[in-house]
Amino acid sequence: MWATAGRFYKEVINLSDRIGNYKDLVMSAEDAAKFVNHGDRVGISGFTGAGYPKALPTAIAEKAKAAHAAGEEFKIDLLSGASTAPDCDGVLAEADALRFRSPYNSDPTLRNKANAGDILYQDIHLSHIGQQVEQGFYGDFQVAIIEVVRILENGNIVPSSAVGNNLEFIAAADKIILEVNSWQSENLEGMHDIYKIEKLPNRQPIPITEVEDRIGETFIELPSEKVVAVVETNAPDRNAPFKEPDEVSEKIAANFIHFLEGEVEAGRMSYDRFVMQSGVGNVPNAVMAGLLDSKFENIKAYTEVIQDGMLDLIDAGKMTVASATSFALSPEYADKMNDEAERYAKHIILRPQQVSNHPEVIRRIGLVSSNGMIEADIYGNINSTNVGGSRIMNGTGGSGDFTRNGYITTFVSPSVAKDGAISAIVPFASHVDHTEHDTMVIITEYGVADLRGLAPRERVERIIAVAHPDYRPMLEEYFNRAMEQKFVHTPHDLATAFEFQRNFEEFGDMRGEQK
Repeated sequence: MWATAGRFYKEVINLSDRIGNYKDLVMSAEDAAKFVNHGDRVGISGFTGAGYPKALPTAIAEKAKAAHAAGEEFKIDLLSGASTAPDCDGVLAEADALRFRSPYNSDPTLRNKANAGDILYQDIHLSHIGQQVEQGFYGDFQVAIIEVVRILENGNIVPSSAVGNNLEFIAAADKIILEVNSWQSENLEGMHDIYKIEKLPNRQPIPITEVEDRIGETFIELPSEKVVAVVETNAPDRNAPFKEPDEVSEKIAANFIHFLEGEVEAGRMSYDRFVMQSGVGNVPNAVMAGLLDSKFENIKAYTEVIQDGMLDLIDAGKMTVASATSFALSPEYADKMNDEAERYAKHIILRPQQVSNHPEVIRRIGLVSSNGMIEADIYGNINSTNVGGSRIMNGTGGSGDFTRNGYITTFVSPSVAKDGAISAIVPFASHVDHTEHDTMVIITEYGVADLRGLAPRERVERIIAVAHPDYRPMLEEYFNRAMEQKFVHTPHDLATAFEFQRNFEEFGDMRGEQK
């Protein structure tokens, strides 16, 4: 056994059948890290803690520590599909090995350093980053580090549990390092649908008209002349458990399903073949649990990530197909996926990020999106990313891709956080990721605020109605004060628009002295 940064790797035995004709390039992570140098721009596989490289990040972090100890500089720019894990983002941030990070992060160490100004962090719509890599907006890429299930005999690769931006990083990089992870089930082979979008100006429509359409290959073509190292690993993805649904999340799920039932009654949806997208987290997972006992049948998902609740829906025969770019499973369900990947491959499709999040496909399929939020204001602007307007949490992820382009777009959230000290409904969002023009429905445990077809002032009453009762009088008082201003199309009293956020900074409670 050998250990790296707190993660124990099982001794890798008999992996020769997974590495094809690249046996002469097999080396340790420490040796492979020699190909990564100060100032390099590095693209890695990985999305929501799945499919990221497990060994190279720690080896690069150790290289950075040694350089710093010798009085030398060592920092890289790192891009991925989305978030990784403590043994990737975490160890690199702790070692001060990162200058720049994009497009998404959930590691607390990296988050703290970004908020302190020690790391430059770019939040960006996940559908945009692949194209911007292709177009050279980030500059040249020196290295791509990609986790794979298998290297085929012809030199092509089978991705692991996330596809993300692998295609773009492989094409852009001068050198490629492959991590062959034997923990990943070999039966993932066949689950992927790798379709390459042509560069401008030669684009054609993406030929997906149904969620289940397969339009590409089950492997990624690899330019063998770029491969400089192969590292063998045997380590799990970062699989965080979901909380058991509590009373609040169950009420939110019930309100969400009640809203969908209303759409069926209005003739805008059907109980058969409902297409959904779901963000990551405990509340969206609770919503999927609620669908198990709903009237909806033959559910489909066109989304970013496959979560526990989707496997439950597949197992129950309620969901026929789920298309995504990655998994986001609990440890129990990750083991289940590894054990039963061959069966799940009949229902699950893993696509490149540029396809899973593509506005064209999202609009065509007509899905209902469901995403979380930090706060919404009384006119429907949504803050998904920054506490107090300046402190980044994770990132907008793909929520903008699905919110701007979905058929019906919803935001789901508990009405309060931190035992009631923070209201999810505020007079004015301190940071705006999704404007009022894209927000259709806001759902909390107190009900559904359907904002479609309403002018700004008409939305206020509905949004305040789903706020926590403790905050409703304050919100109403603010709106009445704003209505006394000269212009009232979207009434605001700028002197007190951020009073909730200022109260929290000063008193630790948005209710301030009224607490």
